[in-house]
Amino acid sequence: MRLAVLCPHFAPDTAPTGEVITRIVLELAERGHEMRVVSALPWYVHHRVEPEWAGRLVRTERTAWGSITRVNPFPTDKRSVPQRAVAFAAFSALAGAAGLRGGRVDGVLAMSPPLTLGLTGWAMGLVRRGPVVFNVQDVFPDVAVELGAIHSRRVVDMARWLERSTYRACDAVTVLSEDLRDNLTAKVPAAHRPKIRVIPNFVDTVAIRPAGRDTAYRRELGIGDETVVLYAGNVGLSQSLDLLVTAAAELRHDPSVVFVVNGGGSALDAVKAAVSSAGLTNVRFAPYQPIERLSEVLATGDIHLVPLKAGLARSSVPSKSYSILAAGRPLLASVDEGTEVARMVERAGCGLAVPPDDPGAFVAALKSLLADEPGRRAMGAAGRRWVETWASPASVAAAYEALFAELGARRSV
Repeated sequence: MRLAVLCPHFAPDTAPTGEVITRIVLELAERGHEMRVVSALPWYVHHRVEPEWAGRLVRTERTAWGSITRVNPFPTDKRSVPQRAVAFAAFSALAGAAGLRGGRVDGVLAMSPPLTLGLTGWAMGLVRRGPVVFNVQDVFPDVAVELGAIHSRRVVDMARWLERSTYRACDAVTVLSEDLRDNLTAKVPAAHRPKIRVIPNFVDTVAIRPAGRDTAYRRELGIGDETVVLYAGNVGLSQSLDLLVTAAAELRHDPSVVFVVNGGGSALDAVKAAVSSAGLTNVRFAPYQPIERLSEVLATGDIHLVPLKAGLARSSVPSKSYSILAAGRPLLASVDEGTEVARMVERAGCGLAVPPDDPGAFVAALKSLLADEPGRRAMGAAGRRWVETWASPASVAAAYEALFAELGARRSV
């Protein structure tokens, strides 16, 4: 098949969704398919186009399996919803213009967020005469509404109209969990509900493997044998990192425990300010590391945190959860009861899950993990065993291959 892919990030960009779609593309290429990718110039780490990629609105490179066209993402202040909306629209329009060329394809795979890429993908499918699969990583505008990032009823109504219209226009919509499928099926007429499919993200259990905790990265941070409680990833409005600050304050007099925030985002300055205001010396901050060091970064943490604000676990499944399990480390999740991450923790026995935004429950669960080193090792091993049998990159690519084949056969009837 000849497939077009429309996504906001692609290697060497290090966004989690970029890592996911890059591997799916490469796996589909391994299966003999020609891939034509349209994405953004790398910009995720510093929220600006990387210097070596700057200077041109559009860049195209040929590969052994097809091509990659990268366009300017027009990065703006992540804290400004209006600016981000304009930037998303501009990126989607430019990506669409770049993606309309190239002739007929057997399918278009478009990834969200941003939500605007859904209709861009639909337009590409219309012009290039291929079925469109819309992959939803996070449900928008639900996430923005839950966070209070969008207050205008008119804007919310417009976003929900765009969301519903996109689901109806595309030939199939893929989501990461049953929670997200329930979310979407409630928004579309009964006739459109069968098109919503669950294809989970995956974790590369070859690239990410359990390793010793005495890493070079730990030494770079000036940490010795202390127990490291690690949050690694986007520091944004979706994450309840106030829980980390509360826990660090509770344990400030315990020299055997240190907290590390590895990453960046729109809420990083606020977290740093809270740590400074509380006079905490047991919290370290470190920027994103190159993807080649991901396994080492994960190995540095003895306990990993997955804190989502109330309501968001029904609209988002943090891909970092599976990477933590692949690294053989236990996790402490602060998520809505009965959602995908909470169920995973229970099924795999890989850590503890507590209600969201509950400092008392969070600190109590963390203290129980800190007091039980053998239990933590057992949880990490259990998580690794579970994720090895759950979803491999090859199986996810095969699921997309089968879906495009099904949609193509339906069109030919």
